Amino acid sequence: MSRQAARPAAGNEETPVIDASTRVLPSAIAGVLSARPVVCDVLDPRFRALVMPNAWLETLANDCRWLEGPVWFADHDMLLVSDVPNDRLLRWTAAGGLSVHRQPAGFPNGHTRDRQGRLVTCSHGHRHVARLEIDGRQTVLAAHYRGKRLNAPNDVVVKSDGSIWFTDPHYGIESDYEGRKAMPQLPPSVYRLDPASGDLDLVAGDFDGPNGLCFSPDERRLYVAESGTQFAPDPARHIRVFDVGESPRWLARGRVFHTVSPGYADGFRCDMDGNLWTSAGDGVHCIDPSGALLGRLQLPAAIANLTFGGPARSRLFLCAGRELYALTVNARGCQWP
Repeated sequence: MSRQAARPAAGNEETPVIDASTRVLPSAIAGVLSARPVVCDVLDPRFRALVMPNAWLETLANDCRWLEGPVWFADHDMLLVSDVPNDRLLRWTAAGGLSVHRQPAGFPNGHTRDRQGRLVTCSHGHRHVARLEIDGRQTVLAAHYRGKRLNAPNDVVVKSDGSIWFTDPHYGIESDYEGRKAMPQLPPSVYRLDPASGDLDLVAGDFDGPNGLCFSPDERRLYVAESGTQFAPDPARHIRVFDVGESPRWLARGRVFHTVSPGYADGFRCDMDGNLWTSAGDGVHCIDPSGALLGRLQLPAAIANLTFGGPARSRLFLCAGRELYALTVNARGCQWP
């Protein structure tokens, strides 16, 4: 089904490509609508061992508006994902395909799970970070900082010590498409929440538009997407990395890690080896811990966000605007549980 080819790439005399035809075939696999081959640009020989030439890109859903915030529940073999403009939280399983999990849902964006397996959600509509308890109750974890209302929490991760880290840009309150238009009370920032004490610390305030974030496997680094000011003619867009420290200096040495092109980084996740798999305008890019681009998965649409899932955490679930994709790779995500 696949063949080796070569194609010129910027900065390289020759870039190996794992290529295939552009056929799109209906699928008989449960929960999968169709499948097609994937073009893999190998920019570093190490990337060749991270992709599966015979693994096809699977379309799981295609009737959404703008998908975001995928989170995998291994204990239920299911994916939850936000369809933000439709104000709904969707559920995908291999057995049942796509269904509505909750609507209205408060215009949810990013999700994660804490170490007890509870769902933690960033809500544009409610302008807060909340946790879904095991008994179904919802606990609002953060809605204000120093008496002022949060903007529109966007993405969230949980560290092994239980602390909750989230981004709070203006995007969700700048229009009525992904929330409700409102005047911001706070500058775009990154926060750390101690859920035990309720203490909320501003850990990075020098962003135009903080977006996706994730920890390295050893939690010594925090990666944060700078997506820039929405509607600006030339927004600052790159991935920043910080050294993770202790109170009161939670983050140090913030610096540019990598600039994604084409497009920009929105959401990303690390694999167990510390490689960063990030959304991009042409699909998914894989970046090593030094910031070097290992390779690209060229997909039919720009990717907004992604997560690892499946039985071995080696299946990438990809949010591509109206469509939800899945692709098996030869790397395992480092998220828990």
